[in-house]
Amino acid sequence: MPLDALRPSPLVEQATERLREQITGGEWAVGTKLPGETALAKSLGVGRSTVREALRALAGAGLVQARQGSGVFVIATRPKEDWSTHLRRAAVTDVYEVRMLVEVQAAHLAAQRRTDDDIAALQGALARRRDAANAGDAEFVAADIALHEAVVAAAHNPVLTGLFTEFVPVLQRRLLDLVELLNLRSEDPNHGDEGHAALVDAVVRGDAEGAGHALRAELKQTLALLHSL
Repeated sequence: MPLDALRPSPLVEQATERLREQITGGEWAVGTKLPGETALAKSLGVGRSTVREALRALAGAGLVQARQGSGVFVIATRPKEDWSTHLRRAAVTDVYEVRMLVEVQAAHLAAQRRTDDDIAALQGALARRRDAANAGDAEFVAADIALHEAVVAAAHNPVLTGLFTEFVPVLQRRLLDLVELLNLRSEDPNHGDEGHAALVDAVVRGDAEGAGHALRAELKQTLALLHSL
C-alpha cells in the first residue's frame, strides 16, 4: 500500500503516526525489515531527518528496533503501554498493594525528614480533610488523597513523589467508587479521621515506626473493604 505525501506540519508527528498505522495495520509484520530512510522519506514526502525522528519515536513505543548494520525491523504490532495506562487497567487491589509499599516507606522517611513547612502542610491537610466531612463524597476523597500527598512530599524523595503522583488519578476514581458503593460515610461523615490524625501526629513527632504503623493499618483496612466487594 503506497504512502501518500504528508502536509507540511508537524512533520515528525505525522510521519510517526503514518508509519505506526502501517505497522499496527499489518502492512509490515513482526520481523519485517522496513524500507531504508531514503525510500521512506520519498514515500512520505519528508526529509530523512524527519524519518529518523519518527523511527526513534516508534522505537520508544516498542514497535521497531534498529540493528547495527542491518536496518530497522518491526518487533511488535502493538505499542507497549506506558505506566499510566497500565495503572488505569490494573485491578484496584493490585494498585493498593503497591500503594502500601510506596506510602509506608514514604511515611517512615517523612517522619525522619519533615521540615517546619511540611508540618504546617500536614496539619493543614488534616484540617481540610475534616472540613470536607461536611462536603460531598468527591470533595472528601480529594481531601483525603491530598493529605496522603502531603505525607509523601514530606519524605523529600522525588522518585517516591513521582510514583505516587501516577497513582492519584486511579486512587481518586476507585476510592470514590468505594465510598459511594459501601456508603462508608453514612454513619461517620469523617470516616477514618482517627487513623489519619495518628499518622500526622507520628510524622510531626518524628516517630517513623509509628507513622508506618498508622498508615499500614489504614491502608490494610481499605484493602480489606476492596477485597470484600
